[in-house]
Amino acid sequence: MALNNGLRSASKLLSASESILSKSVNRGFHSTGVKRMGGHGHDEPYYLHAKHMYNLDKMKYQKIKIPLAVFTVFMIGATVPVWAVNFQQKKTASA
Repeated sequence: MALNNGLRSASKLLSASESILSKSVNRGFHSTGVKRMGGHGHDEPYYLHAKHMYNLDKMKYQKIKIPLAVFTVFMIGATVPVWAVNFQQKKTASA
């Protein structure tokens, strides 16, 4: 009888330790849920396809902004390569 009770308590102890170990170990992939942008004014279909998004003719100060933007992009595109060539030539000349 004592041996039977001892075996029962040992089996209970083993099963309890196995359940604790099996709960603490997770061998699967874990992923979080998809984050939704709600309530911040960025509903995707309306945000991407807004009616006023590409109306350049209704832009305020269009006669100033468009030529200024074109000139800025052109100057950046022209000066960056010239600066890069000068920088590279200075580097190789000093070596």
